[in-house]
Amino acid sequence: MHAVKYMLRGSDCIGVFASATDRHVFVGNGLTEHDRAVLALTLRAACFPLSIGGSNLVGILMRANSKGLLLSNMASEREVAALKDAVPELNLHVLGSPLNAIGNNMLVNDRVAIVSSGYTQRDVVDIRDALDVEVLRSTIGDFATVGANNILTNKGLIINNHCSEKEKERLDSATGFESVASTANTGSVGIGISAVANSNGAVIGGSTTGYEFARILEGLNII
Repeated sequence: MHAVKYMLRGSDCIGVFASATDRHVFVGNGLTEHDRAVLALTLRAACFPLSIGGSNLVGILMRANSKGLLLSNMASEREVAALKDAVPELNLHVLGSPLNAIGNNMLVNDRVAIVSSGYTQRDVVDIRDALDVEVLRSTIGDFATVGANNILTNKGLIINNHCSEKEKERLDSATGFESVASTANTGSVGIGISAVANSNGAVIGGSTTGYEFARILEGLNII
């Protein structure tokens, strides 16, 4: 089973420090070689260390799928150029929105992007074109920070347990998944910042209970 409970830099907020697609794991420069190995092995994806705006919090400042990569406008020209060289197969776009904590504000897979209702129609067009996906503006459980509070991969959707039935029906219809509600890290609704996941596996915060762990794996179809 490709799933582990883990901590990065003494924190169980795994999703703050990394972001994954089915082929790539983007991680902050500050992670150790052992951290990178755990992420690469568990998610069965190549690991790419980087910084964004000089920060190691890359999980908050980017989001990607198999076709494109959206980067916070905090990124420097040097960082953008380095990332283009590292993953030339991805369509890289720097999103100009003031909602620059991209990882907190959107969920992405290869079919759909669910994004904060705070993004403008211009932002929606940019997200659609960069990632080649349908874009749905939404809150989930009254949280506009849909990326921080939920998890989406090409195989499943985990929603926070504040999500209403009406929201769940809308999300299930948009993604084609039967979403599963859960918490992580012993009751936290910050599910997205508590884990890094793709179709191959998941690395989940070390404080996550056994029940939460099982629920997340069930919802992501990686049991």
